[in-house]
Amino acid sequence: MAKFTVNSQRFDPYLGFKFKVKWDGNYVAGLNKCSALKRTTEVTPWYEAGDHSGPHQIPGKTKYDAITLQGGVTHDTAFEEWANKVNNYQGEAAMSLKTFRKDITIDVFNLQGSKVLSYNVFRCWVSEYQALPELDAGGNAAMITTIKLENEGWIRDTSVVEPKET
Repeated sequence: MAKFTVNSQRFDPYLGFKFKVKWDGNYVAGLNKCSALKRTTEVTPWYEAGDHSGPHQIPGKTKYDAITLQGGVTHDTAFEEWANKVNNYQGEAAMSLKTFRKDITIDVFNLQGSKVLSYNVFRCWVSEYQALPELDAGGNAAMITTIKLENEGWIRDTSVVEPKET
């Protein structure tokens, strides 16, 4: 079976460095990392009376792992503004119960810049925010800011189909 239906001659999988994350209808600037989309379903053992062959395995609750986004420190305040909607230095009265959750989209592109995959992630909110990394006067690294997004699930956008490569 071909791994690619439109480009049947293609063998190599897509590369993981061409991606964009979108929320509120706009792509987030300066991202350099997005952690994996991962879900885990608990295994629930179920024993049947009179059956001593061992437990049956049935699916239990599903948990969606948090998604971590990292971006270079710039003057863009998107991470900070979202994080402040959950935990604001002004106190709980400044928290926005109406807008602290967002749906996000993770788009993956091929080397030609065509969108090849898209995932919609639902009801995300910031559980961790790192404004600045450790600073080191003797270092040479770019400064990275990080947010950790809790979420209530994700689905693949099946309207995004494999583009014809030239």
